Amino acid sequence: MKHSIKYSLIKKDNKTAARRGVISTPHGEIQTPVFMPVGTAATVKAMRPEQVEDLGAEIILSNTYHLYLRPGHELIREAGGLHKFMNWNKPILTDSGGFQVFSLKGLRKITDEGVMFQSHIDGSRHELTPEKVIEIQTALGSDIMMAFDECPPYPADKSYVEQSLNTTIAWLKRCKKAHHNTEKQALFGIMQGGMHYDLRKRSAEAIVELDLPGYSIGGLSVGEPKELMLEVLDYCVDFLPADKPRYVMGVGTPDYIFEGVERGVDMFDCVLPTRVARNGQAMTSEGPLNLKNKRFERDFSPLDHKCDCYTCRNYSRAYIRHLVKSNEIFGSMLLSNHNLAFLVNMMKGIRKSIEEDRFTEFKRDFYESYYGNESGNKL
Repeated sequence: MKHSIKYSLIKKDNKTAARRGVISTPHGEIQTPVFMPVGTAATVKAMRPEQVEDLGAEIILSNTYHLYLRPGHELIREAGGLHKFMNWNKPILTDSGGFQVFSLKGLRKITDEGVMFQSHIDGSRHELTPEKVIEIQTALGSDIMMAFDECPPYPADKSYVEQSLNTTIAWLKRCKKAHHNTEKQALFGIMQGGMHYDLRKRSAEAIVELDLPGYSIGGLSVGEPKELMLEVLDYCVDFLPADKPRYVMGVGTPDYIFEGVERGVDMFDCVLPTRVARNGQAMTSEGPLNLKNKRFERDFSPLDHKCDCYTCRNYSRAYIRHLVKSNEIFGSMLLSNHNLAFLVNMMKGIRKSIEEDRFTEFKRDFYESYYGNESGNKL
């Protein structure tokens, strides 16, 4: 089957499974490994689309669940699709809403058919099915759409995880059957199976058999210990084909990104950089800084002396601390700009290190500077 996107391998690291590639989409190319800023409700919080593009971001993520509830997928279709609606002309990936439904807990009921849930906005009742999720994402017009899945919690009984896995596989087949706009939109399957090797293997075999243009690893970073997450990720990546993009969903801390890249993952996303920005935290080459700390009150240096972003070129730690302490929205804007620039530039450095066969050294140096050790464990 001809797919709307194509993954091309440029270079493999000589010591690890890290790889440098490019994903070609109808709205442009994506250099990988890539971090995708999250624009849940058709906007990256506290950022203009032009700013996100100027940082070097080549793709953003938006969410089916949230856009379905507000403003509605039919309105976005009427506006000409998500790209036109939000003035973003580069690639867009839309999450199916499976994780959001998982997060609703007491407000939803899962059946073989789909999920009945109450809106977190107004309590109104809705049903999401695999067919409905494809309908919504088709209206949104994203370059990459995700299949509807059930994300089991951690911890969970293996019997429940297996039942959840069977549901996810059945839903994926229905998603593929309902997906007809294959020349313009790519459908990614999602691997589930909790923390169980045999279930992960069965999930991978089922989704790979459908010959999809890309595959994601779901159900990680949901509360499990870091060591267990990496253990599961080790074999999950091996189950997926080398000629298609691999995406770990909801992962955005630098250590998790580096560990994913080292294992051959191509795509990452997380709300982390903008969320911590709204709480007054900056991600810097020397580790996170809490700008609420009094020690920055008279610190007139930039957030990060190694950063050339708009924030670091024009504003001091002292000024940003003043904004944060005063609850001024400009503080969130400046920190969001910087944190996204930090991660985008980190990914550029990762890609260059793979090209030059020095990824291991780059990772070590980054960890020592950011975490103060070589393990990436927070002190």
